[in-house]
Amino acid sequence: MPDITADIWFDFVCPWCHIGKRRWEAALAGFEHREAVHVRRRSFELDPHGSREARLTIPQRMQQDLGLSARQAAEGADSLTALAAELGLTYRLDLARPVNSFDAHRLLHAAIGQGRGDQVGERLLRAYTGEGADLADHTTLAALADEAGFPAEAARALLRGHDYADAVRADEDEARRCGVSGVPSFVITGRRIITGAQSPEVLLEELRLAWRRVTG
Repeated sequence: MPDITADIWFDFVCPWCHIGKRRWEAALAGFEHREAVHVRRRSFELDPHGSREARLTIPQRMQQDLGLSARQAAEGADSLTALAAELGLTYRLDLARPVNSFDAHRLLHAAIGQGRGDQVGERLLRAYTGEGADLADHTTLAALADEAGFPAEAARALLRGHDYADAVRADEDEARRCGVSGVPSFVITGRRIITGAQSPEVLLEELRLAWRRVTG
């Protein structure tokens, strides 16, 4: 059977990425040849020089970075929360604090290697967008990994060292080569970049186009 490769670049501290993940899952569920799709989760840091200390919440960062008023930032967060709710996600962006996500990405690469990538990735996203989890804190990361079936002891050992740092950097280098500059971004069978949390309908059509390409 022909193989379709879908590279998905994302960042744990991007609330649009969890929405994009749900929409991708809906598109994949509706794809007639989904068993042929090989998904590769690719690391991308929105702020690679970001602080490892949880400081401002997302609405506060919107005020700081975008020059919005407190009311405008709250309305923006509420709009995103309502959109997430339509997909069955519970967002608490008033608790979510963007931090450096490098170690969270290293942990995901390790989990993928142990066959627990889906579970760990979903748990970290849910913890960030809905629970205010500090994804730069090693104790928090280890506890979340353990809940997702990746042993806390193994997670702590990983986080103490530098394992999988090269894998994260390789994903980011590949993003630059491909022209990926934001997340979520989807590249299916190495073709054009689909940027943003696109609708399931858009993603499904891209999958069908990819199928037609690989089957001639």
